[in-house]
Amino acid sequence: MSTARKRSAPPTAPVAHRVALVTGANRGLGFEVARQLAARGYSVLLGARDLAKGRQAAKQIDGDAVAVPLDVTDPQQIAALATWIEREHGRLDVLVNNAGGHADREARAETAAADSVRAALETNLLGAWQLCNALLPLMRRHRYGRIVNVTSGCAANMPPDCIGYPAYRVSKTALNAYTRALAAELAGSGILVNAVCPGWVATGMGGPGGGPVERGAAGIVAAACLPEPGVNGALLRDGQRIAW
Repeated sequence: MSTARKRSAPPTAPVAHRVALVTGANRGLGFEVARQLAARGYSVLLGARDLAKGRQAAKQIDGDAVAVPLDVTDPQQIAALATWIEREHGRLDVLVNNAGGHADREARAETAAADSVRAALETNLLGAWQLCNALLPLMRRHRYGRIVNVTSGCAANMPPDCIGYPAYRVSKTALNAYTRALAAELAGSGILVNAVCPGWVATGMGGPGGGPVERGAAGIVAAACLPEPGVNGALLRDGQRIAW
């Protein structure tokens, strides 16, 4: 992480000086979120497990976008990234916890392997949790921050006959609970924490048949750019509050 970056302005920094980190940003929903934030004038860090793919994605963005190596399940890499952001930018204004996976569609809760459940929790819950722990001091420094945890409708809406995706559903439901707990703790700090359900979008993970990725990303970006006073501790979809 040797790319030199200009340090940002004081706490009242305009959008042009704000820094956003989007995890899982080399493709799909994360890439589109990064693209839309860059179009709004943010300096965007594209977190990617494969740095080469991240750099390739960053080149496709018209704006200030830089790829950074980030495996959200690796505590050492998270710590190294936090140190780099502090040194190169001195601030972080937006964290979009988009990285996710383990869509175990055919699995069943009765027979799901513990390793599969553990892997889903490591990425979808603990990855976001560890990033927040590492990066919140940078937000507290300037008394400003927007944390967006990308969740799923299949975690918010679980009818009695829901079948499939057990580890994915549980991990995203846990992420929702973490969102509410963190939001309550940070109330009044200038840092807003919300979960966003982008809906079913046509990505590599979502598969064909979903809606346009641009629309799903727009709801995430809206939560990342909430003005003061903004909603805190909410589950949002298309900019509207929905039931947990």
